[in-house]
Amino acid sequence: MVEHKGLNKIKKLQRTWIGYQLLSDTLFAIAVAAVLGSLCYYLLKWPGWYVPVIFVLVSGSLFAVRRPWKIATGKICSFLNVSYPELEESSDLIIKPVNSLNLLEQLQLKRVEFALAGIPGRPKAFTKRTKKAGLLLLMAFVLSFAISKTGYEWHSTGGLVQCSSKNPGENASPEKVLAQIESVSIKITPPVYTGRLSRQQDRFIINCEEGAEINWTIHTNVGIKQAFLIFNEKEKINLISFNNDKTRWEAKKIINQTGFYQVSIDGTLSDFYQVQVLKDGPPVIRIKSPKQYTHIDAGEAPKVSLSATLNDDYGIEDALIYATVAKGSGEAVKFKEYKISFNTSFKQHNRQYDVQKLFDLPALNMEAGDELYFYIEAQDNHMQKSRTDVYIISVQDTAQLLSMDGLVTGSNIKPEYFRSERQIILDTERLLKARDSISQDAFKTRCNDLGTDQKLLRLRYGKFLGEEDESGKEGSDELNNAENFSNTQMIMDAYTDKHDNAEDATFLEPAIKQQLKATLTEMWKAELQLRIYKPNDALPFEYKALRLLKDLQQKSRSYVAKTGYNPPPLKIEKRLSGDLSKISQPINQRDLKAAADHFEILKRSIVVLEQLKYTPVLNYTDVITLQLAKQQLSAKASAEPGIYLPAVSALQHLISADKKVNADGIAVVEKALQKALPVVSSQPSISQNSADLGLSQQYYKNLNHVNR
Repeated sequence: MVEHKGLNKIKKLQRTWIGYQLLSDTLFAIAVAAVLGSLCYYLLKWPGWYVPVIFVLVSGSLFAVRRPWKIATGKICSFLNVSYPELEESSDLIIKPVNSLNLLEQLQLKRVEFALAGIPGRPKAFTKRTKKAGLLLLMAFVLSFAISKTGYEWHSTGGLVQCSSKNPGENASPEKVLAQIESVSIKITPPVYTGRLSRQQDRFIINCEEGAEINWTIHTNVGIKQAFLIFNEKEKINLISFNNDKTRWEAKKIINQTGFYQVSIDGTLSDFYQVQVLKDGPPVIRIKSPKQYTHIDAGEAPKVSLSATLNDDYGIEDALIYATVAKGSGEAVKFKEYKISFNTSFKQHNRQYDVQKLFDLPALNMEAGDELYFYIEAQDNHMQKSRTDVYIISVQDTAQLLSMDGLVTGSNIKPEYFRSERQIILDTERLLKARDSISQDAFKTRCNDLGTDQKLLRLRYGKFLGEEDESGKEGSDELNNAENFSNTQMIMDAYTDKHDNAEDATFLEPAIKQQLKATLTEMWKAELQLRIYKPNDALPFEYKALRLLKDLQQKSRSYVAKTGYNPPPLKIEKRLSGDLSKISQPINQRDLKAAADHFEILKRSIVVLEQLKYTPVLNYTDVITLQLAKQQLSAKASAEPGIYLPAVSALQHLISADKKVNADGIAVVEKALQKALPVVSSQPSISQNSADLGLSQQYYKNLNHVNR
């Protein structure tokens, strides 16, 4: 009887473990189905019956892989042996037949059965995986709720786009509708190029895409005679009834501009309803590389990589590179245009593309001294185009850099220090040509000498920036004289590191100083390559340093045009005569009329509203003023309904005779009127001095009396 209890305990633990494993797999399947179902329902707009299908597929896959019902009693015993030391790893004796046990195993069996009675029926290891599955399910529910509130959906344009499937103003206060209206259904159909789906709403406020088709279906609780929609207080659209009892009215319109509208039923007007239009902007192009001005120096690869990002609201239709190659200079310059396509296909019309293109300059027949001008033009699905600024890639002409024209002509005389870098380049190229014909030691010696020349040139330019002079100290022999032993200044000059501060070298402009620093950097690099016997690698840095020096030279030049003055000839007979009869003071007289103030009505309406706060009665003149102000605010509300439409509605309530004066409505209208009025800038005027009550006149009178 005792051994039956032990075996029953093992089988009970087996059933418990199988149950928890099945529960864990079920919870995992529910979590996956909840997330995938939310994605399919809210983003892909699939039907809701896909959720149980996903659950069945996921749970079936888990059960087929894990097969928890096949957990044997041997696995339970192995778990007990590992988890509970008091069983002494002998729980397998319980599931063996008693007849097959020897005497020692029978004694051990009794001890195991006694210890097994104290083991809980639900070990913590059984519920560990179930707890994780429950936590995952909770996170899945939170994620599904977040997906349902994102307001995004997947479209053929190749990405997630924000949609307005929910009613606009869903969390806003209820709309005020006419008493005859029972319900309204508005269908918004965006243009085909947007790739967005049609959507329904039950509110009059509309948020739609530019060019969307709006269909109104209004149900009334009683039969009416006529109904129409009034847009921006100008355009009227008749609502048509298709049933005999005149309770169902329909109309449609394509919306292209922001504004507002009203519903009129048998002469009764509703409140103002806002129409917000989402404009389709042109594509946005951002070039990551290269820079707007790129120079290809000598020794560099004649290839430039172009990387750009294209973005659009609804999708990119196409993008091209328009390139122009300029050859020659002066009047002999020639241009050749190219249309270069990207390696990316735009057939999917995605909203964003990362495009790359490698410019192979020799393939474009570019040589030294040529320039490449290019820009990117992109077109979206709505046939809108945009383009970037022009980018320039120039191939440096080494022959022009090494030209000696400036030494011959007097109009372009160059100082000596602008010619030393050119000589270093010539010596470097001469060394490279003679490399195979000289010994290794001679080659290294000449490289080191060129590095020394480059250092001396760098130090010469460094003086312009106030850098330290690395030359040796002079005058140290004078310290040997006895009369200079106590000369502190001479000792400090000889043994201290005196140099100027680079920030104090202010005789150069900041831009010139920055370019000169860049030149010194290139000289440093060239010197390094020469010191390690790599003149071939030093050439690009030398050419770049020479080009920067050329630019510095051109920036330092200035041209002043020669001007002259030719006075009119003098009449000798009138010279020194003193006749001024024909000289008169010029007088210009002109009547200036003040321009009409277009904001006079708005200013007068503010006065009327202020009076209305204390005297809640409007006379005929005040009503006319407010009506004219309402017309001006309505024109502004057509362009900015979010700002001025509440003020137009409040002003309409104030003008109506059957409406009571509302202080909040007056505040809303005054706030809108203040925004509509222009900001008055301060004008120069004569200062108003305070009156001195005749004290100054009395002071001068007494002063004159004293002086007498």
